[in-house]
This record gives sequence, structure tokens and C-alpha cells, in this order.
Amino acid sequence: MLVPFFRLAASLQRVGVHLTRLALIVVLLWIGGLKVCRYEAAGIVPFVANSPLMSFFYRYPAPDYQQHLNKEGEYKPANVAWHQANHTYTFAYGLGSAIVLIGLLIALYPLAPGVSAVGSFLCFGMSLVTLSFLVTTPEAWVPSLGDAQHGFPYLSGAGRLVVKDFIMAGAGLVTMAQAASRYLATQAPPSASADA
Repeated sequence: MLVPFFRLAASLQRVGVHLTRLALIVVLLWIGGLKVCRYEAAGIVPFVANSPLMSFFYRYPAPDYQQHLNKEGEYKPANVAWHQANHTYTFAYGLGSAIVLIGLLIALYPLAPGVSAVGSFLCFGMSLVTLSFLVTTPEAWVPSLGDAQHGFPYLSGAGRLVVKDFIMAGAGLVTMAQAASRYLATQAPPSASADA
């Protein structure tokens, strides 16, 4: 009874990989593009400021940012000025450009599968860096404010955002493998004379 369903499911593997690639492209272009917005740039400050790999991009050390964060949609000129001095926006522009570039590289799959494979590999690497924020960012976990559910394993909103990068990492590997296979299939086999 289930065999027809499983046959249909098995036939959708290539469609699933292409849909995964499209999802990566959309997410990377959209999120990368939003890095030009103040609210998005400020939203990543806790991750960057607490990361031993990235905190040097900012002028002020953690946890100075905690008193200068706006809610999404809120505008406080004093906080904007602090973020300008902190290099928050400059860093976000660079990061956003890199994320958009990765999305564009992945999108080149139909024309340049080798380039797309490199883009997917970069997406995988970027996801690993993002996942490191679960270890370095205090805001990734529910704070101890009186409730019994706090700390590990209770992910905060920021932590739930980060943990989704496990999916991005997996998607990067799947699309990289397909793009690399297609690239290898387009390469001419070595001629017999080249071996002589």
C-alpha cells in the first residue's frame, strides 16, 4: 500500500535538492540584503560582540551594547550614534555583501556548477561560524529571571534563530555535492595521448 507513495517520494529527490538550493538563494539574498538596515545591523551585535572570531570588528567590547539596543522598529538617535561609533553598520554592510555574494554564487548552478559548489561550501562554513554563537552569546539562552526554565537547553529567540543554521549547513553540503557532481560530469575525460 505504501510502495506507490515511496516511489513518488524517491522520484522527488532531484526536485528536493533544487528546491533546497532555491531556498538557500532566497534566504541568503534576503537576509544579506537586510544588513543595510539599522535594525538588522544592530540585531547581530550581541553575536558579533561576544564572538572571539569577530569581536575585533567592533570598537566597544561586550557587554557595552546592552544599553544601546533598540527594539525592532524603534528609533533612538543616541543609540544610532553609538552604533555608528561602534562600527556596527560598517561591519553589517560588509557581512551583508558577503552573504549576498554567497547567494549569487550558489545561484550560478545552471551556468557554472563549479562556482556554485564553492558558494555552497562557503554557506556551510558560514553556518558553522553562526552555530558557534550558541557557545559564545549569552543572549542565545533564556536568562535567569526567576523562572525555572533558563540556561541550557532553553533557547531564547536569538538562540532559536541561530540553531536553524544546522539546516543551512546541511543544505549547503547537499547543494555542494550536487553541484560538484555536475561540474565533474562536464569535464572531458583525459585523452589517451595525455597519459603517454
